[in-house]
Amino acid sequence: MGLEKRVAEHNDVKQDNQSRALCLHAFSDLSCVSPVVFLYLLKESYIYGKSKATTKFRALQQQVNLALKNGPQPGPAVFIARCLYVLPVFDSYADGFSHLIVSALRKYLKGDTDPTDLQEAQDLAAQLFLDVVQGFIIHDERILIKIIEAFDVKLVNIEKALHNSVSKDEIYDKAQAFMEKYIHQHIESQSYMTAVSLMEQFGIHHSGESFLFKILENKDFRAAEKWASYVGKPMLCVLVEEYVKMNMFKGAYGIIKRNNLQEEFPDVYHKCKESSLKALAEKGCWDVAEERAKNDRQLLEYLVYLAMEAGYSEKVDELCECYSLEGFVKAKEPEVHPVQSRYLDLHELFIDDIIWVDEAVSLQKATSYIEGCKVVGVDCEWKPNYVKGSRANKVSIMQIASEKVAFIFDLIKLYDDVPDILNSCLIRILHSSRVLKLGYNFQCDMHQLAHSYPKLDCFKRYEMLLDIQKVFKEPCGGLSGLVKKILGAGLNKTRRNSNWELRPLSQQQLDYAALDAVVLVHLFHHIGSHSQAVDVQDNNAKMEWKSHIASHVSDTKMLRKKDPRGEKKSEVDVGQPEST
Repeated sequence: MGLEKRVAEHNDVKQDNQSRALCLHAFSDLSCVSPVVFLYLLKESYIYGKSKATTKFRALQQQVNLALKNGPQPGPAVFIARCLYVLPVFDSYADGFSHLIVSALRKYLKGDTDPTDLQEAQDLAAQLFLDVVQGFIIHDERILIKIIEAFDVKLVNIEKALHNSVSKDEIYDKAQAFMEKYIHQHIESQSYMTAVSLMEQFGIHHSGESFLFKILENKDFRAAEKWASYVGKPMLCVLVEEYVKMNMFKGAYGIIKRNNLQEEFPDVYHKCKESSLKALAEKGCWDVAEERAKNDRQLLEYLVYLAMEAGYSEKVDELCECYSLEGFVKAKEPEVHPVQSRYLDLHELFIDDIIWVDEAVSLQKATSYIEGCKVVGVDCEWKPNYVKGSRANKVSIMQIASEKVAFIFDLIKLYDDVPDILNSCLIRILHSSRVLKLGYNFQCDMHQLAHSYPKLDCFKRYEMLLDIQKVFKEPCGGLSGLVKKILGAGLNKTRRNSNWELRPLSQQQLDYAALDAVVLVHLFHHIGSHSQAVDVQDNNAKMEWKSHIASHVSDTKMLRKKDPRGEKKSEVDVGQPEST
C-alpha cells in the first residue's frame, strides 16, 4: 500500500487530498531494498509531503511499522540496526528518523520474532554502541540509550564486540570493566539519567545510598527515582525519607503509591493525601478532592474542615449530609482569624440587586439598562471539566454589572430558547462603542464564549474592552490579590470551580458571580479617582488606562464587515466612572 494511501487513512489527516498527500513511494516489498535506499525514500516522503510535520511523522511511523513485515533482508531487526549505522549521513534528519525506526522496532519486537535475526541484531547494535562511544559514528546520547534498550543489548554482546580476549572470563571482565568506566564518565559529568539507564540495562550496581544522595544533591529527581526503583524497596524507602526531609510531599506520595509503600509510611502517605486535598481545595477543585477522599473517612473529615475554613458553607452541608459527618462539624469547627480570613462581601459594595436573566423579556430589559451605562464589569463562568484532554464545558452564565446592579445571564437556557434575541441583545452590548466593558483577562473568556456558541455573532468581536489586568501590571495573585491590594480585602474563590450548570444556582453562587463583575467597576472607580498618582506598583506612576482599551476582531474576515448597528468608533467620555 502506498504511503499516500496510508496517510489518507490516518485519522489525524485532513480530508483535503492535496493537503494530506506526501508522495507515491511504496514499501510493499523490501526484499531487494538496501537500508540506504529505504532511508532515502523516507526522507523524500517527508520532504515532499504537504501535511504538517507531526502528521507526516505519524504517517511515516505507521508506514515503517508495516514495512518491517514486508521482507527486509536479512531480517527486520538486523535491517533496522544497519539503518541506524547509515542514518548519521542524513544530517538533520538523523535524530528524528532514528527515533522513528527505533520506535517501529520496539513495536515489531512485541510480536513474533526470529531469534537468529534478533541475536545478530543485538551483536550489531553492540558494535554500533562501541563505535559511537569511540567516536567513529555520531549519534545523540538519548538515541544511543534507546538503541541499547530496544535491542536489549547485554554484556555478552559487548563481549563479542570487543573481540580481543581469548578466555570467556577475561572477555566478560573486560566488557564489564569497559561499561563501568563508561558509566563512571557519565557520573563524573553528572549525566545521571544516562548512567542509571546503562546500569539498569547491563545489571551493574553502584554504591547505594551515597550515589542516591549525590543524585539528589544535583536535584536530578527523575534519575534518583529510576535508580531507587532499580535497586529495590530499601532504596525507595530511603528516597521517600529524603523527599520528606526536603518537604517534597508530592514526590514522596507518588513513590509510595506507585510502589505500594503505604504500610511503611502510613503517616507520610496520609499527610501527602491531605496536602493534595488542600492544594485542590485552594484551586476550588472540590469535586476532584471529594473523589480522591471518598474512601477514607479521615480525609473526608479533613476536606470538610478545609471547606469550613474557606467559608464554603454549602459544601460543608453537602459533604456532611452525604457522608454523615454532622458530629464531626460540631467537634472540629475551625478557629476563625478575622485578619487572615477576611474576604470582601458583596454587601460592602452596597449593590441594589442581582437579577437572573433566563427569558426574552428580562433579557430585553437588562440590555436596555446596560446600554444606558457608561461602564460595566463583565465576567463568565462554566462548569469545570477535570478529564485531561477533554473539551471544556459550555459557558454557563455571563455576568454584566454596573456599580449597583448585577445581571446574570443564563446563556445555556437563553441559547436553547431564544438564540436570535440573545445574539441581538449581546451584540448591542459587546459591539457597542458607547459602553466601556471591564474584564479581567477577559480575552480568555471571549475565546471560551466563541467556542461554546460558534453560531452566535455576538462573541466574534467586541468593542471598548478594558482589561483591568493590563492596567495593573504588577502580578499580585490574580483578581483576588488585586482587589485585596486596592480595596483592602480579597475575593473568596472557593466557589470558582463549582457546578455552574446547576439550576437554580445557590445564593452563594449568585453572590460570587455578581461580585466578580461588580468589583471590576469599583476597581475602575479607583483608577478614575487616582488617575494622576496611583500607588499600585509602589511608585507614583500615572495610571494610563485609556491606552489599554481594546477593539478586537477574532476573524480577519470581520474586518471587511460593517458594524451590525451602523455605529462608528468614537471616544467615550469615561474618565470619571458613572454612578447609576
